[in-house]
Amino acid sequence: MLAQAPRTSLADSAANSIRAEISAGRWAVGSRIPIEPQLAQLLGVSRGTVREAVKTLVSRGLLEVRQGSGTYVRSGFDPSASLQKMRRASLLDQFEVRRALEVEAARLAAVRHTAKDLRRLNTMLDKRGTPDASDNGAGFIERDLAFHLAIVDMSGNLALAETCRFITGYIKETIASTMGSTLPEPDEAAHRAIVQGIASGDPDTAAAAVREFMAPMINALTLGSA
Repeated sequence: MLAQAPRTSLADSAANSIRAEISAGRWAVGSRIPIEPQLAQLLGVSRGTVREAVKTLVSRGLLEVRQGSGTYVRSGFDPSASLQKMRRASLLDQFEVRRALEVEAARLAAVRHTAKDLRRLNTMLDKRGTPDASDNGAGFIERDLAFHLAIVDMSGNLALAETCRFITGYIKETIASTMGSTLPEPDEAAHRAIVQGIASGDPDTAAAAVREFMAPMINALTLGSA
């Protein structure tokens, strides 16, 4: 018998129990999971709770319902679990991931950009401005993030772009957390250096500009965690 779901958040607990079976390999990808009455008995919950749990896992891409056939395991990867781990990651962890992604994006953008890309990037940087106290810097954060994601798009690598967008919410939180803190905020010159590095067409120059851009923040966080 599976571990019975506790009485708090029954549907979520049931979904977690089902996900655990999938993660452990007891219900393999492509296999059909027990039918609703059996799941209800195994989990010690009502059939309605099972339906909610299955619906949740279908929305996450772990399960799929085939009409007239049953519910099957679609994938063993649960993005929500990764998101939860990302949320618990330290600020230093997040900045290191951001650096790794943006360094590679800049390298690729240096050799794949067009003149139109550079004009757009310079225009976005001109509009980036500075934090506005009237909206707690929210507008500035959006403009700053848009600038960095534009560089990622210029890389021409869809997988890299989608990976960056996957963690966009956490990058936004990272940027927000640096405002008003003791962490050094990269100035316009540091941003311009990245654009110039990409414009040079030299991947190493572009990558070095991103590393230099990120270095003060990562160094401050490293010293703070020592």
